[in-house]
Amino acid sequence: MAIFSGHDNHMKFADIGLSDELLRAIDESGYTEATPIQAGVIPSVLMMRDIIGIAQTGTGKTASFVLPMIDILAHGRARARMPRSLILAPTRELAAQVAENFEKYGKYHKLSMALLIGGVQMGDQVKALEKGVDVLIATPGRLMDLFERGKILLTGCTLLVIDEADRMLDMGFIPDIENICTKLPANRQTLLFSATMPPPIKKLADKFLSNPKTVEVARPASRNENIEQFLVRTSERGKRDTLRDLIEAENVNTAIIFCNRKTTVRELAKSLQRSGYSAGEIQGDMDQSSRTAELDRFKRGDINILVASDVAARGLDVKGVSHVFNFDAPWHPDDYVHRIGRTGRAGAKGRAFTLATSADDEAIDNIQKLTGYKIPVHSAGKAGAEAEPEGEREPRGEKVEKVKRGGRTKRAAADAPTAKPARNADDRKSEGHKPADRKSEDPKPAKAKPQPRDDDGPDDGWNGPMPDFLQFGFGS
Repeated sequence: MAIFSGHDNHMKFADIGLSDELLRAIDESGYTEATPIQAGVIPSVLMMRDIIGIAQTGTGKTASFVLPMIDILAHGRARARMPRSLILAPTRELAAQVAENFEKYGKYHKLSMALLIGGVQMGDQVKALEKGVDVLIATPGRLMDLFERGKILLTGCTLLVIDEADRMLDMGFIPDIENICTKLPANRQTLLFSATMPPPIKKLADKFLSNPKTVEVARPASRNENIEQFLVRTSERGKRDTLRDLIEAENVNTAIIFCNRKTTVRELAKSLQRSGYSAGEIQGDMDQSSRTAELDRFKRGDINILVASDVAARGLDVKGVSHVFNFDAPWHPDDYVHRIGRTGRAGAKGRAFTLATSADDEAIDNIQKLTGYKIPVHSAGKAGAEAEPEGEREPRGEKVEKVKRGGRTKRAAADAPTAKPARNADDRKSEGHKPADRKSEDPKPAKAKPQPRDDDGPDDGWNGPMPDFLQFGFGS
């Protein structure tokens, strides 16, 4: 097994063996040097080796398989309903992120691509497949649906990528992946990427990969010095007051607040809006067009606080996020790294606060073991740990002029907006998946044991317009 750190593998893309057209696209994207995972993976993929890549999101992992795939697929021709390669991703956001990478780096190649995710008109996807595609990017639920309808053949697929395998495990996709693997040619090339290697993923790799090369990117030895981290002790009932106190005390430019449950996202966003904050929400029960609209509002500055579930923690890149607040301590320590990584980007400074009750002690211990860093306790949390809630602190009395202060917009209660209720994605039942969160929020268990991530689940709908690059070839 090859293990690479961020310091021992400074390799230029020009030295890896990629084509001139691909190097031109990489250069125009502003990159010259490969990340450790890219340097470890790309040459072996070009040599047609099977790969196990162990790396976190944010390490350049996606490009480590997209780049060599573009050159490999440059030779050959797609046939109707028989994609030449398949990339499996756990969520529609990650699938779309992979598609964007193909669009960016494959612009000088004539490859065609299709994206299969829930919610898109199935007829449009079938039309794309009937033309023949070089690259098929899919979530497992929608792929199995089309396969069972006889709309797709996998016998011509010679290259398979399984991305975010440990998250696939969390979301219950492993049986689907095993089923899909049996439909593919036995002599294919397979690339599996995962942040961790729990026993079920190791078993999957042993079963479906042939003599793979394992490339692991070592975790950073030190924390991101650009992000100041704080632990804020509070009580379960006092969380909202503690959060509002922090927002008021901090010089918040733009902030993302993370919650573990979709119901908490909805309720907290409404609570902040009632209190006069300029807040929005992104969570898994919202359709894609609503999510995109809300994210655009955040990027434009129409709102400066975004309440989100972990669906927004991976792959979300918004410039200038000054603060991250973990309203709930994450159940999975890896999610902590992804969440706080939304601030302190591109050399900027950021601050991250995690609200923790006594029930979160095990989760906090796991986070500190993973990062090797003891998070200092913020003094603002000492009073909150003992305080009883004062109820919703909403604006009262006469109308007041709107003035932004510390992320808050002062206004009269009559003017305070009320968030529209998020639409439940009941159509997910057709994808063979039961939504993860149908109940109102329950108290946390006594110990914060790892639980499945409460994000969007498989294929819960893309109801916005289909971008042109997902329907047509790169050169169009």
